[in-house]
Amino acid sequence: MSLVLASDATMSDLHQRFMNDPATTDVLTFPLDVDKRGRATSGEVYVCVPEARRRAKGQGSRVADEVLLYALHGMLHLCGFDDRTPAGFTRMHRTEDRILTRIGVGAVFQPQTRDAKPITRRASASVDRRRRGSRA
Repeated sequence: MSLVLASDATMSDLHQRFMNDPATTDVLTFPLDVDKRGRATSGEVYVCVPEARRRAKGQGSRVADEVLLYALHGMLHLCGFDDRTPAGFTRMHRTEDRILTRIGVGAVFQPQTRDAKPITRRASASVDRRRRGSRA
């Protein structure tokens, strides 16, 4: 897995080119190679650092934790997780928080505090560039 720390302009360009959406986004995942069963064996994950800064500031969290969350989210897409359905969304984000908690960061997607309300985030995108014949 290659991790690219990107600007808003780069993310907006990629989001437009591959998802037909001109807005910036937090993370984009690009599987590059797949095995015989169609599972990714390598890929690129683009993380938007300015978006991580904005969200961290708005939530009072650390930018590094947001960047780590986005990188993990992209890696999970490469591992076959899909957050486009409600069940997949829940499964993916619970897995993120479980991993982040195990490594000592704690839940980032939905912090588990007694008084906190769950944080709702936009879904990010996984893009199969092999089908589109392009590499960014």
